[in-house]
Amino acid sequence: MENLYCKSEGIMMKEFSVENWKRKEQFEFFKDYEDPFFNITVNLEVTKLYDFSKKNELSFSLACIYVALKSINEIPEFKLRINNNKVYIFDEVNIGSTVLNEDNTFSFCNFPIKPTIFEFDTSGEKVMEAHKKGVALGAQENELGIIHCSTLPWFTFTSVKHARKGDEKNKGIPKIVFGGLFTENDQRKIPFSVEVHHALLDGFHVSQLITKMKSFIDELE
Repeated sequence: MENLYCKSEGIMMKEFSVENWKRKEQFEFFKDYEDPFFNITVNLEVTKLYDFSKKNELSFSLACIYVALKSINEIPEFKLRINNNKVYIFDEVNIGSTVLNEDNTFSFCNFPIKPTIFEFDTSGEKVMEAHKKGVALGAQENELGIIHCSTLPWFTFTSVKHARKGDEKNKGIPKIVFGGLFTENDQRKIPFSVEVHHALLDGFHVSQLITKMKSFIDELE
């Protein structure tokens, strides 16, 4: 197996054995689809996360991203990528998110994974400050060890359709989207969309992500 160090990302990926994979049949079936992506949207209950963020003076938006990123890094299938027709797995992945500019356009910022929600918030705020000082649109088009993230705080939604370049199916990078905060039955909730490459992940793995995110939020004090 080949180990590769991604200099632009500072993280390691290694070749993944498809031949010995229990999902080999599913991988072969979906990998050449013209559109191999599927999308699932749920309303995620975030009352404790919202209260925790306010109590500790953390950015709620960054807290949501951290919970997703931490959970994603605990599921191997979310760290699989396709590169030159081979499958690789990353030790860990970071997240690249859209950030709103003052003129209501947007830029892309990279938020590296951190050990704790507090460290992620501190790091994320520094990224945001740098952005305010003039960071231009910087989509991480050549990075593989990343999750693509967007936030749509102005409204709720029940589904999302992403814009995609033709070569994206040859990478398999997941996309997540957070929607606007709303209250239902005295609970705070946000729409949460997950879009993944079906050759690399199934609905079961998306359910794992949602379960892990809920568990992390429930454990907050």
